[in-house]
Order: sequence, then structure tokens, then C-alpha cells
Amino acid sequence: FFVVFESLTVSKIKTKRNKSTSNKMNQSVTNGQNFTQSENSNLLENNPAREAYDGKDAEASRDYHDNRKNEEQHQTEGGLLKPIIFGGLDGILTAFAIVAGAAGGALDPSVVLILGFSNIFADALSMGVGEFLSSKAENEWILSEREREMWEMDNYPEGEVQEMIDIYVEKGMGREDAEMVIHAMSKYKDFFVDVMMAEELELRVPDDDHVRTSMKEGFIMFWSFAIFGSLPLLGYVIIPVSFPELEEESLFASACIVTGVVLFIMGCVKSNFSATSWYFSGMETLLLGGACATVAYTIGQYVDNLVA
Repeated sequence: FFVVFESLTVSKIKTKRNKSTSNKMNQSVTNGQNFTQSENSNLLENNPAREAYDGKDAEASRDYHDNRKNEEQHQTEGGLLKPIIFGGLDGILTAFAIVAGAAGGALDPSVVLILGFSNIFADALSMGVGEFLSSKAENEWILSEREREMWEMDNYPEGEVQEMIDIYVEKGMGREDAEMVIHAMSKYKDFFVDVMMAEELELRVPDDDHVRTSMKEGFIMFWSFAIFGSLPLLGYVIIPVSFPELEEESLFASACIVTGVVLFIMGCVKSNFSATSWYFSGMETLLLGGACATVAYTIGQYVDNLVA
């Protein structure tokens, strides 16, 4: 499941007109600013606007907007959430799939450690490099599309303006209002081209330092994969040293417990950036991860019996 999910993530370079990015683009263009502040984790705390929304308290939201002194705060930490969650899930499930397959095939614990750690760090490097290259290629493609839109705006602004008017009319705005809004925005060419990228192509224009951002995403993907992927294997190192009297079956049991707890916690953390409850998000991640592990264990057991 997560291998297929990974391939879909990388292949999105070829399908940029997918509407999954439209909400982020609309917010970015409307606010006239980029999402480069994704590291500001303090926005999650002491945010009256967010608290009012979570409690569906319209009066508190109204009071905040009427009395606010600073710009309204929104959660912007989601920019690096994908490499953290995706890398962590892929890492821990890859490692546990090896553990489960080895347990189903009755392999020696030393074999599990050799296969596990060598595979985890090799895959982590591959995932990190892949994340960097795919993100960089995506941003370069988007910038090339922006150059084309800018060229069209320079050579035939009337056509671009009319396209935007038609788009706004299709979204439900009256034609007269759409003409007034678009003609006003078209006076500011750079701003207008960014709006076209959002509304016409549904693409987010990357920051000037997008290469650095792509490197950061690849770096985070690598360490997230490596750290979370090592967790199911720790029991095979710690338990034989700390509790030598325990049988080998306890090693697999410890890997199951650690993996289940981490999957649930990752799902709970993910709920902070979505509208789902922490319990539902945690159970969803746990069940999907458990399904992957069950498949690995079953196949390992089947192949072992087949070979025997």
C-alpha cells in the first residue's frame, strides 16, 4: 500500500493540474504571502482563532477578529508534514515487514538484524534523494509554466484577462463584478500572474530558495525513514542483552508492540493538521499499518511452508 502511495507521490509531477493543491494556492495568493513560515510551531499554541474554530464558537471567533492586533494565525506547519509522516510510516512499515516476514519464515534473529538495518538505511537514502529530486523537478516545472504565463501576459494581456474573467464567472461571480476585479488585479502583473497560476493552472509558485527547501525535505525524509524504521528492530538488540532468558518469540512480540504504539502516535500527531479526531486518525494509521504487516507475515509463513 505504501509503496503504491510513494509512487503516486513521485508521479504527481506529471499531473500538476490535480485539484488537491487548489485550496493551498487560493489561500497563498489571497494572503499575498508564501508558506515559508512552516517552521513556526508556536502558532499551534495560544491561538484564539484556532481554539474558536475547534470549539465551533462563532462568538469567540468574532471577538478575536474584532480585537486582533496582529495578522490572523493559521497552521502552516503542514509543509514538512509530508516527508515526516510519509518517511516515518514508510520506514517503520518497511522494517516491520522485514521483521514480520522473517518471523513468518522462522529466520534467525541475526538475519533479521542484518536484513533490517541494511535495508532501512539504504531505503532511507533512496527516499531522501528521491524526495529532493522530485520536489526540485516539480518546482522547476512550475517556474517554467510561470514564465510561459508571463510571456503570454506580455504579448496578449487582453486574452489572459478574459480567461480569468471566464474562470471567475464559472466559479459563481457575476460577470460585471468579475470584470471589475480582474481588471483591477491585472494592473499588477506579477501578482496577476501568480493569481493565474492558482486559478487557471491550480499550481503553487515556489519560493526563490526552492532548491534549499527541496534539500530540507529530502534531509527530513531520510532521517524520518531511518529513525522510525529502526524502532521495530531495537527489540532484537535490547531484549537479548537485557533479558537473555526470554525466548525468540518475545522479540517479534516486542516489535509488534513498538510498531503499533508508534503508528498510533503518528496518526494522533497527523490529526493536528486535519479535521479528524486524534483517536480516529490514530486508529486509521494503526489499522492500515497492521494490514501491511499481516500481509508480510502471511507471505513469509507461506513461503517458508512452501520451501519446507
